[in-house]
Amino acid sequence: MAKTPSKKPPSKKAAGKATAQPLSRERIVSAALALVAEETLAGFSTRKLGERLGCEAMSIYHHFPSKQHLMDALVEYAINSVQMPGDGLPPVERLRSAMHAYRDMAHRFPALFPLVAVHRLNMPAGVRFIESILEIVRAVVPDRELAARQFRVLGYYLVGACIDETSGYAKGPSAAEPVSNEYIAEHCPNLMDSAEFFQSAHWDKTFEFGVEALVRLAIN
Repeated sequence: MAKTPSKKPPSKKAAGKATAQPLSRERIVSAALALVAEETLAGFSTRKLGERLGCEAMSIYHHFPSKQHLMDALVEYAINSVQMPGDGLPPVERLRSAMHAYRDMAHRFPALFPLVAVHRLNMPAGVRFIESILEIVRAVVPDRELAARQFRVLGYYLVGACIDETSGYAKGPSAAEPVSNEYIAEHCPNLMDSAEFFQSAHWDKTFEFGVEALVRLAIN
């Protein structure tokens, strides 16, 4: 009886190809978000992303024409994650909810947020996001000029607060020779007395304080 030729096991290279997940926009975006979270925006590169995905960097460009297109997709993913309030809430409550939802997004993507904060959002998802916020603001402030100014003030506050909380003072650059607490106590008594309330344990209360100040401004 003739022996059936034994099949050779697939090479590691072939097996890797057989079991590798196919590239897709969704998979690339997910891996890119994880890489930014680990390496920060400064440490992100398509070469590192390719290594994470198990492909050459050039393969990524079959799905995104350029690195900028990929970064736009990350920003779009972040803003699409903002849980916008439903129409059933009163206008002022929708405004409060939208502000908290934006802050929640910044904390979900702290390493990406510096890019979100300065991005012009001039892509379809971005302008729709801006439109949705303006619609909420104009329900509270019907005057078109005042609503536009209120929208800008909200942006100033939200971006500043979120940058501070996700990558601000505690994580920012330090002086080569930072002053001691003893120096602050001697020369800056007001700063020393206030420092307790600058800690992260107080961020929620401080943010809410700002939200209420802006809501009062909007309705008066």
